[in-house]
Amino acid sequence: MTTPYNIKYAILSDLWTQYKDDKEMADFFEYNDLGLPLAFMIEQKIVESTPVAQVYIEETFELLCESLGLDSDEEYESIDEMFELQADSEEDDV
Repeated sequence: MTTPYNIKYAILSDLWTQYKDDKEMADFFEYNDLGLPLAFMIEQKIVESTPVAQVYIEETFELLCESLGLDSDEEYESIDEMFELQADSEEDDV
């Protein structure tokens, strides 16, 4: 089961607001300079989602999963959960 669309943009919104100044994620934020603020604006109900917006959100979420070494086909509930799973995975690799 994959993460529902509304949870994807909530996760991306949280990532953008909580970690946008994190130097380790600077490249990710620079590359996803449309998808992340778009997720925030949809989450905050500033704009409504459209099919085109969904394409950006889905791509940004896929790239987030890839950058964290997580399976995008899994269901996630929060960015904190995703970071915990990444940390657990890195510990297993040691």
